[in-house]
Amino acid sequence: MILIVDSGATKSDWIALDEKGDQLFMTQTLGLSPEVLTREVIEDRLANNFELSKNREKVSRLHFYGAGCGTERMKNFLREIFKEFFPNAKADVKEDTYAAIFSTTQIGSQGIVCILGTGSNCSYYDGHQLFQKVTSLGYIPMDDGSGNFFGRKLIRDYYFHKMPQDLGIKFNKEYDLDADVIKENLYKQPNPNTYLATFARFLVENKDHPYCKGVIDKGFQQFVNNYIMQFELATKVPINFVGSIAHYLRDELIAVLKRNDLIVGVIRQRPIEGLMEFHKKTI
Repeated sequence: MILIVDSGATKSDWIALDEKGDQLFMTQTLGLSPEVLTREVIEDRLANNFELSKNREKVSRLHFYGAGCGTERMKNFLREIFKEFFPNAKADVKEDTYAAIFSTTQIGSQGIVCILGTGSNCSYYDGHQLFQKVTSLGYIPMDDGSGNFFGRKLIRDYYFHKMPQDLGIKFNKEYDLDADVIKENLYKQPNPNTYLATFARFLVENKDHPYCKGVIDKGFQQFVNNYIMQFELATKVPINFVGSIAHYLRDELIAVLKRNDLIVGVIRQRPIEGLMEFHKKTI
């Protein structure tokens, strides 16, 4: 059995294939980012999934693409966990950028590939190798244009009284904005980046409000300035995206890209289907 995994900060999509490339099952777990989760939490999330627990000894190969897997230390951390949970599997761990590349860009084709989901990232793919200009320092100082970026912006504007009154009343009705609750989730609970990203739903649902339009436009422009424009070929190759923010704010994103003379490429919510097709070719 072959397992293919696309793991973001919020959730992980799993597809199991047999040796002929036929799909056996699909399942989901919560995100398995090694940068923000302990070994115990990751082990629990694996063990609590029925399909994975039932089939863990049948897995011969694991292709894992995950947020927070950009360093060898984090890759080795996950490999050790997978070695115990999937005792007969050879585990290949790559950062989630490779999932975005393999699901949007043909081997041999150039492109800039971006992630806009709970977090954000951007890489240049020359058809064979991946190149990054920006080293991520995690969700607190980085992740422009992402779900947690927009969530942080909404909370700050609400507390600094910069959100329009009509929208602020609506925002307060939809979320528990008590200061103690927010601080509990940010500083004492796991996955504070995922918690922040939950507020981005409000931005999507109210994207036609002038305030939200401005927040979205500025956030995407900041992502273009700080990430995409780092590459010399930015205006010469397609700009591809994966992630929920790119998907649900597709029109707004395309408008910003066109304003910056960038070529709109593939925009896909979840890379897992493209990943499955990619790995089928190598079976």
